Amino acid sequence: MKSIIKKYPVLFKYVFAVLLFCFALFLSGLLNKGLLKQYFPYSSAICLFIATWVLLKYDNKKLSSLGLNLKLKNLSYFSLGILIGVLAFLCAKYLRALCFGETFNLSSTFNYKNILYGFYTMLPMVAVEEFLFRGYLFKKTIEISSVIKANIIFSIVFMLMHVFDSAVINSVPMIIFTVITIPIGHLLFATALLKSNTLIFPVGIHLGNNWATNHLITTYNDGNSFLYISNNATFETWSSFIIFIILWNSFFLLITFLIWKWNDFPFQNRFKKE
Repeated sequence: MKSIIKKYPVLFKYVFAVLLFCFALFLSGLLNKGLLKQYFPYSSAICLFIATWVLLKYDNKKLSSLGLNLKLKNLSYFSLGILIGVLAFLCAKYLRALCFGETFNLSSTFNYKNILYGFYTMLPMVAVEEFLFRGYLFKKTIEISSVIKANIIFSIVFMLMHVFDSAVINSVPMIIFTVITIPIGHLLFATALLKSNTLIFPVGIHLGNNWATNHLITTYNDGNSFLYISNNATFETWSSFIIFIILWNSFFLLITFLIWKWNDFPFQNRFKKE
């Protein structure tokens, strides 16, 4: 075994990382039941956090190499990420409304408990995805290849995970939308990680975007969102659907580009001594 490890050290690290992540998810599945699942659905995120710590420890690195510490800089990136994620989704939906004649309406009632609770329940889910797709393995792939190759590999894997969701796989339009949109989402989150040097930033953007999707603007006036759309576009022709996909993804590519070109990145000068 030692000779194999010495001969193929990189392959061993990848296999070890995948097995460790699988074990972490399996263990969290055993723990995430009953009252724990209802009130503290964080077992998967915690197990993957520990697995990441073990992998970094094996590489003689610290969690700080992924920005996984409670420094004020990283906590500030978390708040900034949520704000960017929410505003990006809001602007993208408004652009769609302008182009396809949709109307924004203020919800008649607000279930503030469900709306705010969404942050609590969605945080562990997005944290799990960031650990898996923008965490240790993503940074390791960059080290042994390049940023471009790492982004291609993990955008495809990230996309496939979403394509095989039951709500997507049975709908051709949803498959097309997912195949195009999810890799761009990966690029946005990966760019946020590389510019800020902390995984907490893409977690914040991911959380803000997912929360906005479910609780900022929806198509139902059920009190679980602040706004709703009363005349949601149905895209009965392929041409209108393709135009929507181009507009939607072009906007998020613009957000990604702005983050990448943000030379005076927030907090980096203020905290450069950390």
